[in-house]
Amino acid sequence: MIAKHTFRIFLVFTLLFTMVCCKNQDKNAQISSNEEEAKPESIILGANRTEVYLNLLKNKKIGLVGNNTTIMLKKDPKEHIHLVDSLLSLNINITKVFAPEHGFRGKADAGESIQNGIDEPTGLPLVSLYGKNDNTSTDNFKPTSEQLQDIDLMIFDIQDVGVRFYTYLSTMHYIMEACAENKIPVIVLDRPNPNGHYVDGPIAVKEFKSFVGLHPVPIVYGMTIGEYAQMINGEKWLKDGIKCDLTVIPLKNYTHQSTYSLPLRPSPNLPNDKSINLYASLCLFEGTNVSCGRGTEMQFQIFGSPDLPSDTYEFSFTPQSNFGSKNPKNMGQECHGLDLSKTENLSSLNFTWLIDAYHATSDKEKFFRTNSFNLLAGSDKLKEQIENGLDFKTIKESWQDDLKAFKSIREKYLMYP
Repeated sequence: MIAKHTFRIFLVFTLLFTMVCCKNQDKNAQISSNEEEAKPESIILGANRTEVYLNLLKNKKIGLVGNNTTIMLKKDPKEHIHLVDSLLSLNINITKVFAPEHGFRGKADAGESIQNGIDEPTGLPLVSLYGKNDNTSTDNFKPTSEQLQDIDLMIFDIQDVGVRFYTYLSTMHYIMEACAENKIPVIVLDRPNPNGHYVDGPIAVKEFKSFVGLHPVPIVYGMTIGEYAQMINGEKWLKDGIKCDLTVIPLKNYTHQSTYSLPLRPSPNLPNDKSINLYASLCLFEGTNVSCGRGTEMQFQIFGSPDLPSDTYEFSFTPQSNFGSKNPKNMGQECHGLDLSKTENLSSLNFTWLIDAYHATSDKEKFFRTNSFNLLAGSDKLKEQIENGLDFKTIKESWQDDLKAFKSIREKYLMYP
């Protein structure tokens, strides 16, 4: 009897245990399912959307403007293939490639002249868009009609970081202009903007138009490079108001609030997400005697100068020649400054570091490199405001009306929420 009773108890316990486990499994399965439903879909790059644009390339002679970021991502986001290699494998007739600042493979220093030649991995003719014209010895930012011969269609595919003085915008402008003049259609393969979540900064004025600022836009403009191309066309910013025959291959699953970590550094001195986020606020130091960390492994995450006081600026570093900066500013000199690598990500510009450094420097006459600073700022107004002792809040208020006007223009060209 005891054995039979014990067996019954064991049987009841087993049934209860099984029911509880099943309920927990159902609950866990529901949680897992909900998590999968809540998980945002991966952003699909324009370059990866071959089903949209491949037919446009067939039986045509293709030119490609690109660099090391001109990639197609594989299922594993750590794996990728260069677009030129992929298109060649698909028997697309690429006749020529064009190289912007830093070169087609992205290894040259900032400002370093790029030479015409051959792209070694593919054997394709390479035309520099950041060097000297072979015939005139003038800057060759814009391809000539001769350089565009044997091209039926041009592809532009370069990762942007959403900041006005990042020179790939100017490269795209001149490509669009030259192609419009030579009646060559342009396809822009869109890419996410890692600083696309905000719009801020003074508007550049035409008197200070340069390769680091061709258009009347703020420092941070909150648009993808495809949206920006549409704005160049729509606002008639090309020479004589001509329009480019433009097609933008859009992203999928992207919004301007999307968080996007770039799989590769977009240029030699933007090594990670933090440097890309701080770039817009720190790059104006490039127009001063203060280093932004070129010649270290913390580019655009630190700043410093031999002229800043060590009792106020306790962090120090010494720039040395390295990848992306053969001759960095203040090379071999101890620089006193700040380490910003642990700061929270910015959703607006911060010029307080710049303003405080100006007031703290031991030699204000040496601080600004006037021409380069004003070109980066887009006018001479910001330099004057800092020298006159205005605080950042007051300075920021001074550009709000212009910023509001820009946002209304920007709205016309947005492709994503």
